[in-house]
Amino acid sequence: MNATNRWVKKAESIPWKAIEKKYAKLFLNKKGNVTKSLRLALGACIIQAEYGYSDVETVLQIQEGPYLQFFCGFREYRDEPPFDPSLMVYFRKRLIPEILGEINELIIQKAEAETVKDDSDDPDDS
Repeated sequence: MNATNRWVKKAESIPWKAIEKKYAKLFLNKKGNVTKSLRLALGACIIQAEYGYSDVETVLQIQEGPYLQFFCGFREYRDEPPFDPSLMVYFRKRLIPEILGEINELIIQKAEAETVKDDSDDPDDS
């Protein structure tokens, strides 16, 4: 992956582990189906919001785009749909505005912490 790609940069700006730790319980499936990761669910919702795609088009774009797959947490490119488009409804029901606001705060905290670290590493500040 090209480290300068916007989806790679965006993926690096999100504290996925902290978000997963706090909200993964929202995506536990007690009915025997394979559970989707929070990163996949949140990533798909972010992609959909970014482009205004329908549920079907969001899944197709993730399926066809290696950078979007990376953003959603896949370790390697897969040429099959990542999930059924009907799951987007499930993702949106779980990721309510209150939770998205909390996730946004975690992202802001990470960005602020990195800014402070970058400022303290800058030798020109002496």
